[in-house]
Amino acid sequence: MHAFRLFAALVTTLVVVLPASLQAQAQAPTGGQWSEYDEVFENGASHATVWQWGWTGIYGTSLAVNAYQSSEASDPDDRFDARVGVVKSALAVAGMLTDRQPHPAALAEYERLKASGDLSGVQALGLQLAQAERERRGWGARVNSLVVNGVAGAVIAADGRESDGAINFATGMLVNELQIWTQPHQASSAINRFQPANLSLGPITIPGEYALHVAPQQVGATWRY
Repeated sequence: MHAFRLFAALVTTLVVVLPASLQAQAQAPTGGQWSEYDEVFENGASHATVWQWGWTGIYGTSLAVNAYQSSEASDPDDRFDARVGVVKSALAVAGMLTDRQPHPAALAEYERLKASGDLSGVQALGLQLAQAERERRGWGARVNSLVVNGVAGAVIAADGRESDGAINFATGMLVNELQIWTQPHQASSAINRFQPANLSLGPITIPGEYALHVAPQQVGATWRY
C-alpha cells in the first residue's frame, strides 16, 4: 500500500507540476527562442508568397496556351483536349486565388504577439499553423483534383480515346501532387523539434526535453531526459 501511495503521489505531482514548469519557461522567452520563431513565421510567409504566385503563374500560362490551342491547333483531337484543358486550368487559377495560404496572416498575428511578449500565444499560433499545414497535405486536399481530373479524363475517353483520357487524368493528378508537396511546411517541421524543459518533482528537478507533435486529428507531446 505504501508503495502504491508513493507512486500515486509521484504521478499526481508529475501531472500538476510539469505544465506549471513548462508555463514558467514559456513566460521567459530568450533571444534565441524569438529568433527561432522569427525564422519559422517569416520563412513560412515568404515561401507561401512564392508558392502562391508561382503556381498561379503556372496555371495561368497553361490557361493561355490551352485557350490558343483550342482554336488554332491543326488536329481536331488537340483542339478538343485543349478545350478540356481550358476548363481545368481556369478552375485551378480560381482555386489559387480563393484558397490562400495561412502563413502571411499568421506572420502578422505573430508580430502582434511578439510585440506584447506573449510566448504562449505564439506557441499556440504555431500549433494552429502546423495543423493547417498538415490538413493542406491530407487526403481532403486531393478530392477536388480527383473530381476535376476524373471528369476531364472521362470526357476525353468518351471521345473514343481511352488512353489519352488516362494520360490526362494521371498528368493532372501528378501536377496536383507536386502543388501539394511544394507548399510551406516550416511550422510542421519546427513543432517537432525537442526543446529544453525541466520536470519538477517537489525538491527534485530533472532536466529534459519536450516536443509537440501535431496530426490532423490530434495533438500530443513527448518528454525525454
